[in-house]
Amino acid sequence: MHNFQANYDKILEVLKSLNTKMDYLHQIRKPKLRDLELVSIDLTSEYMSIDSECQLFRILPKKLSSKIERSVYNRRRRKLFSFKESLRKELVFRLNASQDCFIVDSMPLEICKLSRSSRSKICREQQYSLPEKGYCASQSTHYYGYKLHAVCSFQGVIESLDISSACVHDINYLKDIQYQLKNCLLLGDRGYLSAEYQLNLFETQNIRLQTPMRKN
Repeated sequence: MHNFQANYDKILEVLKSLNTKMDYLHQIRKPKLRDLELVSIDLTSEYMSIDSECQLFRILPKKLSSKIERSVYNRRRRKLFSFKESLRKELVFRLNASQDCFIVDSMPLEICKLSRSSRSKICREQQYSLPEKGYCASQSTHYYGYKLHAVCSFQGVIESLDISSACVHDINYLKDIQYQLKNCLLLGDRGYLSAEYQLNLFETQNIRLQTPMRKN
């Protein structure tokens, strides 16, 4: 679907089905564009791969753009992040409520070529978020950046995700999974092979971790 209005209407309908309130932020004056409608616009733009605010307001239907100014939209969108996250968790809970089998994996997030890593200034503002050099076993290559960790159901619904430095080993993400899942089967590649973690997940949350055995 390439029509913004059609996509927006469908997403808004799904969000309303979650029995959530229309407004989340406390405002003295009731805005013309409700908070849930603003979140629906934000999610629609993500779904349609619209990463430019200028492009968004060029194609935004008149009946929506007339309700809010661009500067106000951006400010309210940032304030509604926690509200959007709560909607995501509720939607994931409903979609994965009956699921008992999940997949854990990771992928590289390269921010620049390895040869330019010493000169790159991307994401160097804070010490705790500095990018690092890492190795991607599936592609047999080194890279510079971060690593995305995720757990999803067999239907492809993302249960949880996290971003770490590229040098962090995949197995460390299992510590977080311990507090997010229980009573299920978890499938992973050889990067998650560990008898210690496997036993701990089973004893604490009844998570049965299955990975291929190493050739040696």
